Amino acid sequence: MEKAIIGKKAGMTQIFDGNGRVIPVTVIEAGPCVVVRKKTPESDGYAAVQLGFQDIKERKLTKPEAGHFKKAGVPPRKILKEFKLADTDALEVGGLIRADAFAEGDRVDVTGVSKGKGFAGVIKRHGARRTPTSHGGGPVHRHAGSMGSGTDPARIFKGKIGAGHMGSQRVTVQNLDVVKVDAELGYIAVKGAIPGPRGSVVYVRDTVKNN
Repeated sequence: MEKAIIGKKAGMTQIFDGNGRVIPVTVIEAGPCVVVRKKTPESDGYAAVQLGFQDIKERKLTKPEAGHFKKAGVPPRKILKEFKLADTDALEVGGLIRADAFAEGDRVDVTGVSKGKGFAGVIKRHGARRTPTSHGGGPVHRHAGSMGSGTDPARIFKGKIGAGHMGSQRVTVQNLDVVKVDAELGYIAVKGAIPGPRGSVVYVRDTVKNN
């Protein structure tokens, strides 16, 4: 991974390319992110950078958090995220990473928290089928149905589908094309959809797939 940035999902729109084809894109308010800390193999055992995103008032921080930013000499940030980059020597504590770190044609992975959908049954949550609706099926047509024998093993194995909390999970969408970068406004437009509602925090980094 050579570059990464923290951003905020602004929403979806569409862009027309030079041939007049419409491209559905998600707009990300990317950065600016400040380098809060650099980790080195000598002191930490590995090389990484800690980026901070989104201003926050110091009175809303705990004393350890405020001390962390004071030691780095950077303004407080609401979101902190560590990235293992291939080359951290070019970055210095206090430096800024902006949207123009990426360029049109790059491939990126975007990580976020999916939309929460509350408590859901097995049909909506896992795509299960309804039980038979005739011959006395009873009022259980949207239930999960049989999970196995009752005598042995007399329990339900882990991993079986069931009703429960749907969404609000960490999701990564891989190998998305960067369609447009607006350095002045600090926006990145990627082809397709990314997880989370509008205004949610997302992490953008080089794709791990071999292009």
